[in-house]
Amino acid sequence: MEHPIIKITVKGYGTMTAELYPELAPLTVANFLKLIEEKFFDGLIFHRVIKGFMLQGGGYDETMQEKRAKPIRGEFAANGWRQNTLKHVRGVLSMARTNDPNSASSQFFIMHENAPHLDGQYAGFGLVTEGQDVIDAIANVKTGNYGWYMQDVPKTPVVIEKMEIVSR
Repeated sequence: MEHPIIKITVKGYGTMTAELYPELAPLTVANFLKLIEEKFFDGLIFHRVIKGFMLQGGGYDETMQEKRAKPIRGEFAANGWRQNTLKHVRGVLSMARTNDPNSASSQFFIMHENAPHLDGQYAGFGLVTEGQDVIDAIANVKTGNYGWYMQDVPKTPVVIEKMEIVSR
């Protein structure tokens, strides 16, 4: 099976290239590619950054206005999806969600460091193959709280300038 390649350009930080794994999470990969084609992610931010853990984005713009997409089925073991064996190691892309296992939509996270406690609990679907330095640079931004409900928000917005499909 072909592994689609995507490029994430982060304003002021550089680019990351990632390989996606439709054999592990076909619905998740198809949804992510569709959102990229629609330019859904362009101009959104990494709104949650925790050094030594992960960078989360795909749901808010620079003014902290939420942007939503339709939720999809969670493709991970704890939700009955056994074929997704991707481990949450450094560089893995995975879908963020609420307590509802079928609530993932557009928000994703990139692992800064290994987090085995997430294995089988979230739908990992890709791996950053180039641009680990970009992950490290973003992980080192200063963060704080945004209101009473959101923590670990970069003090200066970390903007996804664009996402594009390099190959399918």
